Amino acid sequence: MKAVLQERFGPPDILRLREVDRPRAGAGQVLVRVHAAALNPYDWHMMRGDPYAARLLGGMGVSRPKHRVAGIDAAGVVEAVGAGVGGLRPGTPVMGFCPGAFAEYACTFRKLMVPKPERLSFEEAAAVPMGAVTALRGIQRVGGVRAGQRVLVNGAGGGVGTFAVQIAAALDAEVTGVCSAGGTEMVRSLGAAHVIDYAREDFAEGHIRYDVILDNVGNLPLGRLRRALTPTGILVANGGGSPGRVFGAIGSTLALAAVNTITRQSLRPIIPATPGGPAQDDLLTVIALIDAGQVTPVIGRTYPLADTAEAIRHLEEGHSRGKTVITVR
Repeated sequence: MKAVLQERFGPPDILRLREVDRPRAGAGQVLVRVHAAALNPYDWHMMRGDPYAARLLGGMGVSRPKHRVAGIDAAGVVEAVGAGVGGLRPGTPVMGFCPGAFAEYACTFRKLMVPKPERLSFEEAAAVPMGAVTALRGIQRVGGVRAGQRVLVNGAGGGVGTFAVQIAAALDAEVTGVCSAGGTEMVRSLGAAHVIDYAREDFAEGHIRYDVILDNVGNLPLGRLRRALTPTGILVANGGGSPGRVFGAIGSTLALAAVNTITRQSLRPIIPATPGGPAQDDLLTVIALIDAGQVTPVIGRTYPLADTAEAIRHLEEGHSRGKTVITVR
């Protein structure tokens, strides 16, 4: 099969499209014939080995990548199932968390895949897992958003932000989205009651205070973000795209914990939406919102598998609109 390989840490230029052996489904696993895969900041962190502190925690490898084939979000068709797998059979369209997704075939555990809704294309389905689950956790699980609350989503036009706006609107919150000028109409169409062009207006300097802020950008000092919160408001920090070669989101999380001890406001990080947590339950919750017509994936750009490196360069620029998707078949 064809797969995008990363033999060492570094920039997108290290990625190579190569012929490799097709994986086999072990016990509790499914082999997926990948039709589409989506990009996340997670992918370029894994590619670059960034932040360095994360290498010591064992998730990405120390001196070289733990996984030769990149990618995590995928949608496709079950090709084969391993021993002990129930509920899925060859030929079933699926979506979910699938390490090694930038390839024609990938193996993952049954608990990380769910049947694909008929209303979604493979490209749309691939765009859902990490972005939508992160948004769900930020808005509902961590932020505890309720009807009538004022919610601000910083980075509303991005992969997590587009889902977060829709999920908050589905909870009947009054949503304000912060994005670039080119994304204002899109963000408004997703359910935002108010949209701020960050180049023209600084929400931290405004007179409105928010009950919950989901920060997907990490471009403002903590003090300024707190200024935009109510006295007992909640700041939810999504460190998925946080800069910082040494500590990155780990350092941001420690800073939140320190400030939390001296303020009535609540400063909370999102538990990463990666394989290992209750990913399937959260993914099924998102799919229920999709089936109800309350959430729709937003795809900004698509690239063929051979152009995965170019797609990651686009994502690293930090101005992608919606999700960036790789079409495999």
